[in-house]
Amino acid sequence: MKLLRTHLAWKVFFSYVVVVLVGVVVLATATSLSIPAAFDRHMTGMGAMISGGDMMGNDAQLMEMELFTNYTASVKEALSLAAIAALIASVLASFFISRQVVTPVQRMMKLSHRIAEGEYEERLTVSRGEQPNQLDELDQLALSFNQMADKLEKTETMRRQLIGDVTHELRTPLAAIKGYLEGLMDGVLAAEPNTYQQVHTEIDRLQRLVNDLQELSRMEAGAFQLKPVSVSLSGLIETIRGNLWHQFEDKGIQLETQVEPHLPNIMVDKDRILQVLTNLVGNALQYTPSGGKVSIQAARDKSEILISISDTGIGIALDHLPFIFNRFYRTDKSRTRASGGSGIGLTIAQALVKAHHGRIWAESAGEGKGSSFHFTLPAAG
Repeated sequence: MKLLRTHLAWKVFFSYVVVVLVGVVVLATATSLSIPAAFDRHMTGMGAMISGGDMMGNDAQLMEMELFTNYTASVKEALSLAAIAALIASVLASFFISRQVVTPVQRMMKLSHRIAEGEYEERLTVSRGEQPNQLDELDQLALSFNQMADKLEKTETMRRQLIGDVTHELRTPLAAIKGYLEGLMDGVLAAEPNTYQQVHTEIDRLQRLVNDLQELSRMEAGAFQLKPVSVSLSGLIETIRGNLWHQFEDKGIQLETQVEPHLPNIMVDKDRILQVLTNLVGNALQYTPSGGKVSIQAARDKSEILISISDTGIGIALDHLPFIFNRFYRTDKSRTRASGGSGIGLTIAQALVKAHHGRIWAESAGEGKGSSFHFTLPAAG
């Protein structure tokens, strides 16, 4: 690495010196070619004076040659002194300028190796403000490097958090399964259908979690292909209503739909948008107590279609809203997986809406005041 730094410093240094040397060579060549013509031009008048005087022809010719020699020597002497002064100045200027260029690059190399080793705390200094139009190229490079380091740090934090969350989510059903099996082995629990049903329930929950994680992995990696077709939004909503009607009826929750008349079709992957609606409506059903109401609304919003799912359920605290789409995030920490899903349904819904070039967000007036989830989709054509 030291050799690379030295090479870069010398390359920048010699680049300035070469520029000066080229200028000196061009100046010397131009001067050498122009001296005879300039001398003859200036000696034209003097030649007339010499020819009209008492000086003999040979003496005049010798005098002219001597003058030319002295003139040439004086010009070359002055040019040599100027070249030496320019070279010294260029060496000093090149040294200081090359340090200004090489030092930030060396600093960036050090930080890049630290980041590669997992140290994300340090940042490069941007000396001329944070606005791109106020920065030179090196400062813009430093700003881009800092932004890259920030994203890498956030990615690493999310990776560690994901590992911790997955470990926690897997530990709960595995501990329950282990407890049931140990109880059966020790004879504490009777080998009854109810016991096996409990084990099956925990295994089924574990399987759903693994499937959801696999689905989320495909979403975030973009390893899925949308198959957009022109579909009627009212038809999709009716499909959701038909699929979940019995669950709403069993829980005693009213399900309403309000679709604006004459809505244009939407160009979407039908199965994926049904998945989004199922996640959002199922979430509203889960967190709305008996006697409550869930409504699905759709209306035109400029060039987009706005779909809203509102409920009269437990609501969301204002400080939880920014994190509601994070994987495994729970607004109620006391809830277990037995009373909730895998915790990544909203994350999957967000990824699918963004894949359709739409937006999704949540609103709530606070705990116990219900909540609303909105997302937009582009209208077909």
